[in-house]
Amino acid sequence: MKTNTYITLGLALAGIGCAATSVAIAQDDAFPDKPVEFIVPWSPGGGSDTLMRLVSAHAEEYLGEAMPVINMPGVSGTTGLKELARRDADGYTVGQVHEGLMVAHHTGLTAQNWDDFEPVAAVTQSPQYLTVNADSPYTTYQEFVEYAKANPGEIRFGVTLGGVPHVHAAMMEDAEDLSFRYVGFEGTGPRIRALVGGHIDAAIGDISSSGEFVKNGDLRFLAVGSAERQEVTPDVPTFTELGHDDLKLNIVRGILAPKGTPADRIATLASDFEAMSQNEDFITAVNNAGASVVFEGPEAFGDYLETTDATIERLAGKLAR
Repeated sequence: MKTNTYITLGLALAGIGCAATSVAIAQDDAFPDKPVEFIVPWSPGGGSDTLMRLVSAHAEEYLGEAMPVINMPGVSGTTGLKELARRDADGYTVGQVHEGLMVAHHTGLTAQNWDDFEPVAAVTQSPQYLTVNADSPYTTYQEFVEYAKANPGEIRFGVTLGGVPHVHAAMMEDAEDLSFRYVGFEGTGPRIRALVGGHIDAAIGDISSSGEFVKNGDLRFLAVGSAERQEVTPDVPTFTELGHDDLKLNIVRGILAPKGTPADRIATLASDFEAMSQNEDFITAVNNAGASVVFEGPEAFGDYLETTDATIERLAGKLAR
């Protein structure tokens, strides 16, 4: 009789265990069941904010919950990411990142780096162009390189010192064995206006900041850092076409989660962002903002961040100039 009692009790406990497992699975299947906060570590109205608000607006359809943007600007985008690292690793807070985090890390602005977080997905890409004044003596990339080699240190290259544009210019220096004279600007707008005014000779631009000036005949695009030519600039060659597979000049904006966020929740978020990336309205909105939609899942995005980090670390000495 005692044995039967133990058997009955064992079956009951097993049933409870199965029920608990079912409940846990059901709860996990319900993720997310409340809003997912989205920390954008830049000011309202900038390129990152504009694109990430498009992500926020379109993601809700796939997440099934709101994804409110919380702007936390400061210290080259590192203030908001510090806050992200402090948040619970439960999938209910994510943050935006681009190559600027690695630049900030290797120039000493922050101890944090991409691998202090969990990569979720890459969502947008903004191809960057080598941009010059239309009155410059070089009309092609090859002519630009020849001029720079013949006149080391003469080309005044506008950058955000210690920022992503500085990295991109340093990558060109490294690839072609050139030497630029860097001129620092706070942000893309002032840099491009200085280029239009002839106060500098070259800069890194993109469609949203420079496209209209190119159309008006004030500026000229010499090369683009995307893998393929852009539909809006079909006559502008890629650096790859020009013999530089290593010159990938893009700003890839993606999403991170706090370290330790469960893998199944990362996978759920990534799957929803992948579905969003195929939404035609989303694609059109991003294109209208001067960028393109790109999706990379956690592993591929992590690989991209790791490779980019190695490049920035290698060039960190140039960024001190």
